[in-house]
Amino acid sequence: MTTMLEVTDVSAAACCAPLVREPLTAAEAEQLATTMKALADPARLRLLSIVAASEDSEACVCDLIEPVGLSQPTVSHHLKILTTAGFLTRSKRGTWAYFKLVPGALDRISQLLVAS
Repeated sequence: MTTMLEVTDVSAAACCAPLVREPLTAAEAEQLATTMKALADPARLRLLSIVAASEDSEACVCDLIEPVGLSQPTVSHHLKILTTAGFLTRSKRGTWAYFKLVPGALDRISQLLVAS
């Protein structure tokens, strides 16, 4: 006795919902991970917050040491990481370094995390 199996065409129906926007490329994911790592430290988040809350979104390194309770070399290290990640720019005035929030730097992060 031969049994006939019924075949159902599943190629027409997708098992998952289609993407509604382009996902991150491998390079974009790598860059975003580096950026997120820069933010994944409480001291750096505080420093970024202080600079953002300062007049003209700019602060001297000398004004950032006391609020975070860290040594000047440690604060400078954290500021360098934030600068390399694209959140701050650095300018030298005399013996002091001034750090300014890059316009739109925080917006880029929030846009990646919010679904369109």
